[in-house]
Amino acid sequence: MTWKFPEVGYSFYERRLQRNLAPERIPHHIGVMVDGNRRWAKLAGAPTSHGHQAGADKIHEFLGWCEELGVDVVTLYMLSTDNMGRPQEEIDQLLDIIANTLDRLGESNRVRVQPVGALDLLPDDLSAKLVSLAASTEKIDGIHVNVAVGYGGRREIVDAVKELMRDAAAKGMSLETLAEEMTDQHISSFLYTRGQQDPDLVIRTSGEQRLSGFLMWQSAYSEFYFCEALWPDFRRVDFLRALRDFGRRQRRFGS
Repeated sequence: MTWKFPEVGYSFYERRLQRNLAPERIPHHIGVMVDGNRRWAKLAGAPTSHGHQAGADKIHEFLGWCEELGVDVVTLYMLSTDNMGRPQEEIDQLLDIIANTLDRLGESNRVRVQPVGALDLLPDDLSAKLVSLAASTEKIDGIHVNVAVGYGGRREIVDAVKELMRDAAAKGMSLETLAEEMTDQHISSFLYTRGQQDPDLVIRTSGEQRLSGFLMWQSAYSEFYFCEALWPDFRRVDFLRALRDFGRRQRRFGS
């Protein structure tokens, strides 16, 4: 029998990394910017849709890792409002892949799905699928998965302020009173992720080191981890390294 040293070595390295992770230092909530699908396809000489499909397949693998390691909430940045300006053929293919990904999540009976984004920007059938999936998985005792589709951080904050103002008006509150009494907690209570703990860790693949509007409000005190690997190439060992790095940090919350 011939051993493939890299595979054996990585397997040993993974086990060692996992053994050294303190359970109390595993992030409760992880945000993931699944970046690099298009570049992965280009490097492979494949159509862009193949990269998006490879990225979708990686999502299911990644959620399995999170389930195994005890992560409770995952927010997946799958389609931004900026990305929706890409060529229509690519967007149509990507939306089909997202729809199939949602179906697979629902069929797993292991995750609780919540749409995070401006559903009015999406095709009616995809918007309806997200709403239906959220309702059908609401009682599942598994990982809570926020699916950020048609998501933009600035749009989320604007939507939150609008909803806050409508709520105040419905209660008979004047704009002057609202302005005097408003706090950051008021806005937080109308975000797409309302009621959830903010992400402890945000991971971005593909070597880019910027937020691109992802969870702008919620990530004020998050830790960030930037990985060179393109998302379809993101390995379990890369994830364990991110968790190791997070576990070594001394978190500060503005004090």
